[in-house]
Amino acid sequence: MRLLVVAATAVLMAYTPVAPGQPPANPAAPAGPIKDRVKMDAATKQSVAKAMRWMKDQQAPDGSWGNTAITSFALLAFMANGHLPNQGEYGPEVARGVRYLLACTRDDGYIVGPRGGNMYCHGMAALALTQVYGMTGDQEVRRTLKRAIDLIIRTQNHEGGWRYDPAPTAADISVTIMQVMALRGAKDGGIHIPDRTLSEAVRYINRCYDRRVGGYRYQPFSSGVGYARTAAGVCVLQLSGEYDADEIKGAVDYLERTANDNQHYWYGHYYAAHALNQIGGEIWEQYYERMKTHLLSIQRPAGDWYDSRREAAYGPTYQTAIAVLILSVPTHYLPIYQK
Repeated sequence: MRLLVVAATAVLMAYTPVAPGQPPANPAAPAGPIKDRVKMDAATKQSVAKAMRWMKDQQAPDGSWGNTAITSFALLAFMANGHLPNQGEYGPEVARGVRYLLACTRDDGYIVGPRGGNMYCHGMAALALTQVYGMTGDQEVRRTLKRAIDLIIRTQNHEGGWRYDPAPTAADISVTIMQVMALRGAKDGGIHIPDRTLSEAVRYINRCYDRRVGGYRYQPFSSGVGYARTAAGVCVLQLSGEYDADEIKGAVDYLERTANDNQHYWYGHYYAAHALNQIGGEIWEQYYERMKTHLLSIQRPAGDWYDSRREAAYGPTYQTAIAVLILSVPTHYLPIYQK
């Protein structure tokens, strides 16, 4: 395991108070009201509140909820409901989680914790930090985030993608999409991202598209398409401004036909909720209603979610955080979820 730089400085965060029921200020977000008929009803809010109480109790003394990726999912779930570092009911927990990610960032920008990690975990942690910075403007977070983003930029391979090691060698769509999400979040927060970095990444992702069935493969010449990869592909095209891309219609049709991916169920719906929210309209409304009904019906009495048949190895915190993120999309608190 690579040596980890764990000397973290205490993060003193000063924030602008948020009016009740209003998303935090985001300078990069478009002005104007959010035109979305999908809202969180009382039962959903109660379900999410119960889940957050459960997640609070799972936080380790070092501020983590597992590895850096699972910690980042948990942070996003809290922030999606308006809890920022030292602000809101779960502000202290979010602050400790953010400090953990900062402590896990090496001098070269690689975010890798004592439990190990890879570029997927790095991209997820960088994305979480982009949302912290976008919602708070904290300069300590920005300095660490800038190093993490610079590492992503310099490790892009000749195909335009990334894989599990921070080196410009092979690539796959899953790791690549996570880096693009982080890059987009950073760009929205005012951090410079070379246009070529994003355009080459989108080019690689679309090389994985199978026009015959409308889905995305794991790699350009691998066989088979998948729900999770396709949802992630649509998400990236939307975030990259490719709203009229031919791939989007075919991919959405594929998602509607397929509905689920048991092998990557939670990961797939994490991206599907984001992608279909960006598309909006009836497709998003029907998807959210379907997922809300299902998730509320399978939430466990303690407040968590855990399906032993689907991505069981990552544990209940991972599944619970993603369930909360799906249910909380209509709040539009997270900058990355805003249209």
